[in-house]
Amino acid sequence: MSLPPDDPRHEAGREPVRIGGEETTAQSQALAQLRERIDRIDRELVRLLSERAQVVVDVGRTKRHDGTPIYAPHREQEVLRRVLDSNPGPLSGRTIEAIYRELMSGSFALELPLRVGYLGPPGSFSHVAAVRHFGSSVELDDLHEIDHVFEEVAAGRCHYGLVPYENSIGGSITDTLDAFTVHEVTIYAEALIEVSHTLLANIPANEVDRIYSKPQIFGQCRRWLARHYPDAELTPATSSSAAVLQARTEPRAAAIGSTLAGELYGVKPLFEKIQDKTNNITRFLILGKQAARPSGDDKTTLSFVTSHKPGALVDVLAVFRDAGINLSHIDKRPSGMNNWEYAFFIDGDRHRDDPAMREAIEAARDHCRSLHVLGSYPRSSRVL
Repeated sequence: MSLPPDDPRHEAGREPVRIGGEETTAQSQALAQLRERIDRIDRELVRLLSERAQVVVDVGRTKRHDGTPIYAPHREQEVLRRVLDSNPGPLSGRTIEAIYRELMSGSFALELPLRVGYLGPPGSFSHVAAVRHFGSSVELDDLHEIDHVFEEVAAGRCHYGLVPYENSIGGSITDTLDAFTVHEVTIYAEALIEVSHTLLANIPANEVDRIYSKPQIFGQCRRWLARHYPDAELTPATSSSAAVLQARTEPRAAAIGSTLAGELYGVKPLFEKIQDKTNNITRFLILGKQAARPSGDDKTTLSFVTSHKPGALVDVLAVFRDAGINLSHIDKRPSGMNNWEYAFFIDGDRHRDDPAMREAIEAARDHCRSLHVLGSYPRSSRVL
């Protein structure tokens, strides 16, 4: 809307301001120029991405020739560290990382299509983790049990598998620990995924009488549920995705699951981030058949059964203490060989090729009936 020349809202040497939500001619011209600039930048970005992709094709050809793995966690860490260090803003580091992970996902597809198994069904938090870590250009295979993920990787039918290892609220995932005692796989990388629970339903919030989800999720949302739905029937489901499917078809029912599950199955979010603790992180392991190269900031995961003698566990732990190796995780599970015999799992903050770690592992064997290095891999320091 233009103003009369004598309108007092004019200021000397300035164009009129926005009136009643309409743009002045000068504002429209300024926006058009900015949008044209964005279009030029976008064309240049696409040109550069295509140039990068052609180099990726050449890299893939070289890798196939010499047998180098397509997915290299140490190289992934190097690329992400470099681009994050060079980020001047205003885009956040998390946004830059998401863009580059999707870019690397497309690169995998150009080099060699990767098949990655995860704990399904689609919409599960393992599915969320797989998409965030590997991007959407790889083939994600819905495997129905953690043990099946191990089986497919061990048999070579999946290039990699992704399994939950521990949760910052609920602790270790026992099915994953148990599977390590059965299958020959290697931990190739890890991912830290923020788990955000959402109440989903296709009915108004005040009509919800029953809520479906996994028992562990109910535990993580216990206080929120007691405050907002004290009389609702909490019904266990085999997975959060199955819960969302149930809520889609049942009257007066809701589910707690991921927003991805809601998008996949057509169930609307009512309340997001309903977990009692906001810092709800699940650590996922990426399984493979080959060993990861050192990145300079690595972990080594071991499992061992101690000798049957007093103080054997203390002796093992003392070996790593004396070597100056920090142990960031310890757990135990029945060994599966003898009653009341346990397999212990530990994470040490160095690569197995580090001299101190290598010597500590050999010294620890003197106090163990068995000891296995499950993998050395880059430590994940950023939450996806």
